[in-house]
Amino acid sequence: PLEIRRERRRSPFTVTMPQNEHIELFQKRYGKRLDHEEKTRKKEARSVHKKAEYAQKALGIKGKLYAKKRYAEKVQMKKTLAMHAESDGKRKSNDEPKKGAIPAYLLDREQASRSKVLSNTVKQKRKEKAGKWEVPLPKVRPIAEEEVFKVLRTGKRKRKQWKRMITKATFVGQSFTRTNPKYERFVRPTGLRFKKAHVTHPELKTTFCLEIIGVKKNPNGQTMTSLGVITKGTVIEVNVSELGLVTPGGKVVWGKYAQVTNNPENDGCINAVLLV
Repeated sequence: PLEIRRERRRSPFTVTMPQNEHIELFQKRYGKRLDHEEKTRKKEARSVHKKAEYAQKALGIKGKLYAKKRYAEKVQMKKTLAMHAESDGKRKSNDEPKKGAIPAYLLDREQASRSKVLSNTVKQKRKEKAGKWEVPLPKVRPIAEEEVFKVLRTGKRKRKQWKRMITKATFVGQSFTRTNPKYERFVRPTGLRFKKAHVTHPELKTTFCLEIIGVKKNPNGQTMTSLGVITKGTVIEVNVSELGLVTPGGKVVWGKYAQVTNNPENDGCINAVLLV
């Protein structure tokens, strides 16, 4: 009987009890972790590399099927990008020609009306899916590390050269505590630290002085981003709660991205355009 019981337990036909939506219920009551979005984003970013690794290791029929699936996904992505690329399309208007005399120089022209091929919301979703964002400054001048990091000589004889002083504008959080100056590798001068930015809303044509939440992406590399260096073209996150922006769901938007459009180290202030 003991063996029969074990067999019953292992049987694949046993019906499992419903587990209810405990996770969803917990999230509704207490919310998600503060770094939930960041962790999800990183997991998605890693998934590409994991898929590629699996594709290289998979052998035989499994490898062939997986390659076919990946190929189909890539084709779909290329189609999405192509659809995103076409902003306007020319279509022949079905309207009947207007009665009356037409000037000679218009006779050979087709009656064409420019119409939007895709609606704005669909476009926006496709942009997000394709990871393609339109920014005010798509190309910026690359900055050499020698320009950003000034070598500080230390030691009794000034022979040690492992310290660097950042010569550009930087952002450090409210909870930032400077490490022991003796062991500090990157020195961020207090005079070049910024907490606020002048952000222009492109649709409202109005500028607001908003608090900076963090540096999202510096085009000059990950090192600059992690150090909070703000140069021309950097994407920063700003606190827009006072603007009263609301999502379609009715929630107040707290943070939004903006791109820096000036050289803060020269002007003494940060000017940015909100990415709507």
